[in-house]
Amino acid sequence: MQIDFHHAVTYVAARLAGFPHVDADIIAYAAQYVDDATSRGIIFFDNKALYERTSSAHKSIDLKNLDVLDNQKVWMPFHFLPGNGGPDSDYVSRSTFIHKLICLPESPVAKDMVKAAILDQDKPYGLHRLGITMHVYADTWAHQGFAGVMHNVNKVNDISETGDSDVFKDSLVKIISKSTPELGHGQANVFPDMPFLSWEYVNGQGKKIERNNVDIFCEAADSLCRAMKRYRLRKPDADVTGIEENDMKQIRKLFAGLKKKDGEDRHRDWINKIKQGVFSFGRATISYAEDGKGSWKAEALDTSRDIFEYKYKESFLTSNWKLFHDALQLHRITVSHDILPSYGICAA
Repeated sequence: MQIDFHHAVTYVAARLAGFPHVDADIIAYAAQYVDDATSRGIIFFDNKALYERTSSAHKSIDLKNLDVLDNQKVWMPFHFLPGNGGPDSDYVSRSTFIHKLICLPESPVAKDMVKAAILDQDKPYGLHRLGITMHVYADTWAHQGFAGVMHNVNKVNDISETGDSDVFKDSLVKIISKSTPELGHGQANVFPDMPFLSWEYVNGQGKKIERNNVDIFCEAADSLCRAMKRYRLRKPDADVTGIEENDMKQIRKLFAGLKKKDGEDRHRDWINKIKQGVFSFGRATISYAEDGKGSWKAEALDTSRDIFEYKYKESFLTSNWKLFHDALQLHRITVSHDILPSYGICAA
């Protein structure tokens, strides 16, 4: 999924779950920032204070994508959450390690991840962690069928559009896909992330897969809303309703109608619709900046100059940027060291 879903749709789902604007804004920013937090290492301050940030993504062209350990530390906990075969999967009987790593929506692992965020929310970075969790949770729909490691289970053959968008009916897409490493959905290009696409392919196990992204993305949005309602109730197993019919019609309309390759273009359209008040929570103004003016990083640090040592401010400890990185670390530890081992999965 891209910025249109991770930021705008997450904001909409949070508001429809009952969160006020200020909280939904944090949740949505954190959800998108998972894709943009590509730097790691120590921040040095002029008073000798230190802070070690972590990364939750790599840029698409990055040698770290070929690092096996780094893949398990980044792609698995933040983008391709292992599904353990799923409750009704054909993979269960085979139960090989690689099949346990394949990402699946609503897997027991995903439910445990959401539950952990709900039950451990009384921290300064509780909302930031919820946003991170919602990013990973949403990706279990878009990234289903793929694993966050380099393996031929991610192989994609005979990929093609089956709907009427005609956006990717280009032989160049197939050429690029074939030359891409078998990591995650790399060989499927951006097909899993385009909300409007219907497409098909033959997977690494020789099985033909048919996908309707509008249906998949609507299901994901509804599930995010339900999860965030449970978060507000502090009850991970609460029986809650999802998105109401009129709001879902509007969401489906936007998913199906915004046939644009560029996620940033679709994101602008979503922001305009939110500003116009097309959803039941009314008008709202949201924005997102990865870095520079208006970004969490710029608010926490003086990023106007390329410097080795930053001027320390007391407000750093409560800045959204610092709280986001705190939440990233707890999320990764919880997923990689608590949840996955309980399913017999050892990952970094």
